[in-house]
Amino acid sequence: MTTTISVVNQKGGVGKTTTVASLGAAFAELGRRVLLVDLDPQGGLTFSLGIDPEDLDVTVGEVLLGKAKPADAIVVTEDGMHLLPSNVTVTQAEEALVSRTGREQRLRVALDKVADDYDLVVIDCPPTLGVLTVGALSASQKVVIPLQAETLSHRGVLQLLDTVHDVKQFINSELEVAGVLPTMFDGRTNHARAVLASIEEQFELPVLSPPIPKSIRFAEAPAIGRSILSVHTNHKGADAYREVAKSLL
Repeated sequence: MTTTISVVNQKGGVGKTTTVASLGAAFAELGRRVLLVDLDPQGGLTFSLGIDPEDLDVTVGEVLLGKAKPADAIVVTEDGMHLLPSNVTVTQAEEALVSRTGREQRLRVALDKVADDYDLVVIDCPPTLGVLTVGALSASQKVVIPLQAETLSHRGVLQLLDTVHDVKQFINSELEVAGVLPTMFDGRTNHARAVLASIEEQFELPVLSPPIPKSIRFAEAPAIGRSILSVHTNHKGADAYREVAKSLL
């Protein structure tokens, strides 16, 4: 049975795309068949995995609007994961979906058509709580919330949890929060350790471990279109994502 995981936080710059690419690569290393979905119109995940968003003729946008089948858009990455890619045209699709029937269910229906081909689907959500993110939550069994280990990054998490609650209550009763994933963590500072300790108490959520360390290596990998697990195989950040992937399984 396919497990679908949405990686969500409406705050930008918290490591959503890095988390999706790294977890996808870690799942693939474990022998799982993996599909990644780029729902961000900026196409960050698509670019990070070596595919030029501007060269795409078919994206997740056309799939959501019913103009193309998922198989028409899916591409294979060098890291072995399959990808349902995105580019700026997904913004137009998002605008069109607002007035379409069943807009919250369209991604789920599309993914159901290819579910037998994959063990895991991991969705990179845009930094909003709009129709695309709600559609991702509607299609998922699990939610992972990347959260930078700094006080200001906590703002907005309650709003996100309210959205998750509403989706669970009205659209997708199977949805569960797998946990908060601390990112850009610097264990040398008292502040980072204090923030990490407060997450579980403040939000009453499990904290996924180990925390993802702060490192320039995460910025280097997308420049060559690969995940950190391929570029810096033995890096502590790569190993951290491997451990988180195992815990999610």
